[in-house]
Amino acid sequence: MNREKLITSSQQQTQKLGHKLARRLRPGDLVALSGPLGSGKTTLIKGICKGLGVKHLVRSPYFVIMTQYPGKLKVYHFDLFRLEDPDELSSIGYEEYFYADGICLVEWAEKAEKLLPRDRIDVFLTIVSESEREITIKQVKSQK
Repeated sequence: MNREKLITSSQQQTQKLGHKLARRLRPGDLVALSGPLGSGKTTLIKGICKGLGVKHLVRSPYFVIMTQYPGKLKVYHFDLFRLEDPDELSSIGYEEYFYADGICLVEWAEKAEKLLPRDRIDVFLTIVSESEREITIKQVKSQK
């Protein structure tokens, strides 16, 4: 997976795309999701979590920044919407999750871009119309 650009035309299709993406994820992967409010970040994460065997209700952890879900692997779901300063993540020990053996899913990842691992999967969601979303998935690898 280098770079893919896809269009979904419903929440169900966005979730199916997330389920499909989950099959590619390996322990230690971080998925950084960016896009405007209402673009489908949480919907995509619901599909990823379903694909990873999460049985719990998945929703954005608005007030706690991070929620952990058990599944085939541990899933760490961050929502940085309310983050004022990336340094706030240090207080919860973000490195423990960003570099863990589970899967880390980060909504509003652009708010902590400097803290993200160099090796990650970037997902950009764009609102095309009321029901359509353009979703770009890009594998980011560090230059060695």
